Amino acid sequence: VEAKLKKNQQTKKRKKIVYDLICCKEYQPMRAKELAVLLQVPAGKREELHKILDMLLEEGKITINKRGRYEAVRISSGEQEKGRKDRQKQENRKEKKEEKNRKKKDRYLTGTFIGHPRGFGFVELSEEEGEDVYIPEEETGGAFHGDQVQILLKKEERPGKRREGRVVKILERGLQEIVGTFQESSGFGFVVPDNQRFLRDIFIQKENFLGARDQDKVVVQIRDYGTSKRSPEGKIVEVLGSPGEKGIDVLSVARSCGLPMEFPERVLNQAEKIRETLNEGDFYGRLDLRDVTMVTIDGEDAKDLDDAVSLTKEGNLFHLGVHIADVSNYVQYSSALDREALRRGTSVYLVDRVIPMLPKKLSNGICSLNAGEDRLALSCLMDIDEKGRVVSHGIAETVIHVNERMTYTDVKKILKKEDPEVTRRYQELVPMFFQMEELSALLRKRRKKRGSIDFDFPETKVELDEDGKPVRIYPYEQNVATRIIEDFMLAANETVAQEYAQAGLPFVYRTHENPDMEKMEPVLEIVHRAGVKVKKSKEEIQPKEIQKILKELEGTQSEPFFSRLILRSMKQAKYTTQCTGHFGLAARYYCHFTSPIRRYPDLQIHRIIKENLRGKMTEAKIRHYEEILDQVALQSSTMERRAQEAERETVKMKKAEYMENHIGEVFEGVISGVTDWGFYVELPNTVEGLVHVNALTDDYYIYDPARYTLTGEKNKRSFAMGQTVTVRVSEADPRERSVDFVLAE
Repeated sequence: VEAKLKKNQQTKKRKKIVYDLICCKEYQPMRAKELAVLLQVPAGKREELHKILDMLLEEGKITINKRGRYEAVRISSGEQEKGRKDRQKQENRKEKKEEKNRKKKDRYLTGTFIGHPRGFGFVELSEEEGEDVYIPEEETGGAFHGDQVQILLKKEERPGKRREGRVVKILERGLQEIVGTFQESSGFGFVVPDNQRFLRDIFIQKENFLGARDQDKVVVQIRDYGTSKRSPEGKIVEVLGSPGEKGIDVLSVARSCGLPMEFPERVLNQAEKIRETLNEGDFYGRLDLRDVTMVTIDGEDAKDLDDAVSLTKEGNLFHLGVHIADVSNYVQYSSALDREALRRGTSVYLVDRVIPMLPKKLSNGICSLNAGEDRLALSCLMDIDEKGRVVSHGIAETVIHVNERMTYTDVKKILKKEDPEVTRRYQELVPMFFQMEELSALLRKRRKKRGSIDFDFPETKVELDEDGKPVRIYPYEQNVATRIIEDFMLAANETVAQEYAQAGLPFVYRTHENPDMEKMEPVLEIVHRAGVKVKKSKEEIQPKEIQKILKELEGTQSEPFFSRLILRSMKQAKYTTQCTGHFGLAARYYCHFTSPIRRYPDLQIHRIIKENLRGKMTEAKIRHYEEILDQVALQSSTMERRAQEAERETVKMKKAEYMENHIGEVFEGVISGVTDWGFYVELPNTVEGLVHVNALTDDYYIYDPARYTLTGEKNKRSFAMGQTVTVRVSEADPRERSVDFVLAE
């Protein structure tokens, strides 16, 4: 485009030169050849002069006399003025036409269609193109969930309302395979999709059953997406099993999300060739830290241990070591292992299984920092003063030897003096644990002072029996031990990010953009109406302001719900190659360095760090990383979102399955959300269910979106966020991942 514009400007300039010459008083009519000599146009470029002369002839500015010579068209001043006005009108008409076409073009957008179980949908656009566009049911144009589509925006845009459009073209189908329940009929069958956003059953001819039986969970490949009058058609490519079999429900969700369940044979073969032990040659050029006392601290059921910590104290100076498994030593760039790890992006932790990023031979073996074994690591060694400031640091390739494999539970028992037996068992390490608690508090205090936001939501823990059935669901709160590890990992991640950002080398950062104030303003208004002091402004909000709001909410019934509301109004963290900072942590520099077994960005930056440490970061290497890192960051962000969706959906499914056994029982809960179709209630065990507005039969209830309340038109009874209510379980559907309540009274 730039080249075309430049050429047009050049042509315009040359036309003016030729025309000015011909209009000159001293000019005598000449042939093209004579003009070329006068203008010193070389023989090879005279074709361009002929084109310019032809343009001037077409525009009526010059003419050719009887002798074949070019001369200016002589017109009166009146005719000149009229010609000028005519040309101006023509240009105005042209500009209006171009503006009209531009506006029309601006109304065409492309994005991903997100279906809704009720039939309508939304189209997700890029950040530059703004918020999602609402697509009414009658305007979906046959698009299915996940399709890439082109849409046309409707002309009228109402202030404060979401933009609306219609699908005009399906560019690319998003879902080629669907997981669902097979229903057999006489001579044919249908697959009912598990994904509620895929609204139509898929027709299956008898020869494409693949041995599936009625009600089996299957994977169907779509061959024809059908029309408004004809069902989509497909063939079964995999029979997962009967819905009652152990783990089939979770497997179905995993497959619906597109998670790879098995490693390709070439990847497993490559993993098998890796040695399970180290030899002296592996230690060459590494800092030997095997005499340094260090531990891993993880959950009881963790098997992939990728971080160890060490700590000593001299006077007021802490020497903290965060030692991370050197996975990049075993997973070489562009190998089958590496390509598969990038394809997966992350390990996925479902309620009954882990889908690892790397084969278990690596993740649970040579790459896991198992106690009592020599292991290769990449260590961030930090000196931290009494104010929690990292005053100096070093990053080194090391060899380490973990002394003990500790659990969060045992470390908590030691620090809280809850179990003398556990304290005796680890008596040599006890002083180090108390120093860790001291340093953790300093780091946390410093983070809090700069404005770091701490959304301290409890995670849901789902306990399953041997048949995969949920027997207990409860909130899993952070404790002193989990906070120690979190604080140490954050310190290492910030320290590494700062060094490489300031060095100006290609890198992958973990960034979190400032909130969009159009989304944040309504939330702040609601919080303000709840009696919390809020500094409302159209200007960008600072992390410290959100921190103050959360502090005021602390201890109130509505704290978790307003916290979630604020969190939802913020942008999602992602991986980028630009170090733009992390809003939530109020950190100028941040990356993910500490989990290369389960996150690809960590593995990628380990390679960059090692190249730099070894003095091999050449110009060619810099160009190489600049070429690949944008795609690495995008793929990692996309796969992270996929993993989060799968993890969330399996937990919701197990919650609904658990509540199936409690239908009719009464619980006390807190209203966690209010909409025009009802209000959500969260129970102490973290299960959330919906009280439908049509179940409130005592009155007609009106929804107030500004205050997030439902109020009876006659009785004036109101339901609002944070309010305690007593409910009875009326329905639970694991397939739809939903729980319904009614008011107990």
